[in-house]
Amino acid sequence: MTRHTAPRIAIIGAGPGGLTLARILHLRGLQATVFEREVFSSVRPQGGSLDMHAESGQYAIECAGLAAEFKRIARYEDQEGRLYDKQGKLLLIDDDVTEKNRPEVDRGQLRQMLLDSLPSNAVRWGHELSAVRAHDDATYELVFRSGMSERFDLVVGADGAWSRVRPLVSQARPSYSGVAFVELGIDDADARYPELARLVGRGLTFFVRECKAMIGHRDANAHLGIYAALRAPEDWIEKGGLDTSSPGAMKTSLATHFSGWSESLLELIYRSGDRMTPRAIHALPVGHRWEHRPGVTLLGDAAHLMSPFGGDGANLAMQDGADLALALAGGEDWRAAVREYEAAMFARSEPSAAGARDAIDQVFSENGLSHMLQAMQEHRGQGPVSGEFRHPL
Repeated sequence: MTRHTAPRIAIIGAGPGGLTLARILHLRGLQATVFEREVFSSVRPQGGSLDMHAESGQYAIECAGLAAEFKRIARYEDQEGRLYDKQGKLLLIDDDVTEKNRPEVDRGQLRQMLLDSLPSNAVRWGHELSAVRAHDDATYELVFRSGMSERFDLVVGADGAWSRVRPLVSQARPSYSGVAFVELGIDDADARYPELARLVGRGLTFFVRECKAMIGHRDANAHLGIYAALRAPEDWIEKGGLDTSSPGAMKTSLATHFSGWSESLLELIYRSGDRMTPRAIHALPVGHRWEHRPGVTLLGDAAHLMSPFGGDGANLAMQDGADLALALAGGEDWRAAVREYEAAMFARSEPSAAGARDAIDQVFSENGLSHMLQAMQEHRGQGPVSGEFRHPL
């Protein structure tokens, strides 16, 4: 692509997908500006670990020229999978990680790796998008909450579940899956609560029974990410499903939803810190796609939000970013390149979205434990069935 035909590119959202796109464009000599509503990179916790799949997340990292940097932060030892029942009986352990290639990486470290690979002015922090206006010259004007505005030839929505760019191409909105999570965490677990650290192990652990689950995840720096999950109405908290008057009251009321579970498992709730975040799990329709609109496209959760029961969200977002960057850099007609990227992305993401939908429905069914046991047995030797339990950006 010659320099005079290169489009002015805006990327909305500085998550893994948007930053991957910006990094690879930078390597290929194309400039893009990333707009992020957060005021700086560490303004909020970024979530726990992600498992990077060879064919998607790791592929994108290779395209970004960051394989060596990734290996310095990846945790190949944390690829175990475990399954317990609600009494704490261990039903399956998959602890041979020697042949596995889905290493864990702390989400914050992954994001920082991508940020460090970009020019210092590539990301504009504190820019919350409020509107996008199409103009007759085929450009799009981005209007930000601050009142600042700027025009671009191509706007890429990498802004997550509730994307402000998506309505330009699609009227679809995420719908509630029927499953709610409460995200908790235990800091310095090896030293403070070694018995809980041993229970969770070195990877991803499920405790499943009767439309409910507790999920433990080993993160960097001996942190345990804990997720208490259950089927509930979308407004269950507003209608008194949890007592949010204090951290202690919230833990006690959450534990009542797991009545009959082993007290040793409930310690995962009681020993967690005071930061507790309810999450309603949403998803876009399986097979979500749109009629191509020149100058606008989407990637990641903005394009194909799915439940975390598949571990594909961040991986697909990074693959989207890589494929779009390579298409833009490799063709004479950037508009045709975007159209071709979308067609390939639609086809690739649909099976993952269907699998994630089926998995969450099966785990949170009356026979969830047997479904989970069968799935983990089938995937044994290939890493845990799912490794990404996080709120989408």
